[in-house]
Amino acid sequence: MALFWQHQEPGWRWGVWKMEETYEELCALLPHAVVMQAEQSFSSLHRRQEWLSVRALLAQCAGSGVQIGYLPSGKPYLNDDSAFISISHTRGYVAVMLGEKPLGIDIEQYGARVHKVASRFMREDERAGTWQEDDTWGLLLHWSAKEAMFKCLGEQEVDFREHLRILPFEIKEKGEFLAHECKTAACHGFRGYYWLHADFVLTAVTFL
Repeated sequence: MALFWQHQEPGWRWGVWKMEETYEELCALLPHAVVMQAEQSFSSLHRRQEWLSVRALLAQCAGSGVQIGYLPSGKPYLNDDSAFISISHTRGYVAVMLGEKPLGIDIEQYGARVHKVASRFMREDERAGTWQEDDTWGLLLHWSAKEAMFKCLGEQEVDFREHLRILPFEIKEKGEFLAHECKTAACHGFRGYYWLHADFVLTAVTFL
């Protein structure tokens, strides 16, 4: 499939890869050493495809020579320090975001399960809202946005309900929102961007 969707703003960019090629077709897009690393690291074919799809997408966005490493916390970084990176995946898709400063991206498949866990991340002073008369989109968008904020913040033991707050905004097919955190002494503010697709919600955030 190669690059499915991409977007760029001053200072950052992201891409989405739709995982619909065969395993053999995906392997053919990447160096043999990368494929061998995946096969040695994961017994699950799905996890291999997901991992390789992220590398194929990164090659499209940043060039074939860039590699991903991971801190002990699990946070990804680029081996050449050319940019900050954030990674996300959901059923059938992977997303990668690159930028000049800390950032976070999250992609979530559309589904009603989010209603069952809404109390874990929605604050009383937050309004989920609806899109096309469907409140699932609003809840999913808030969940995805807080996942992206968590990745951008890079802190452990973050309570999505207590430490992260999204200011009210009107939900459209795509748009922006403001948010802040109270986990750290800096109390960072965030600017977020979102896109609603038939299959998923995509959110991306950077520090203000």
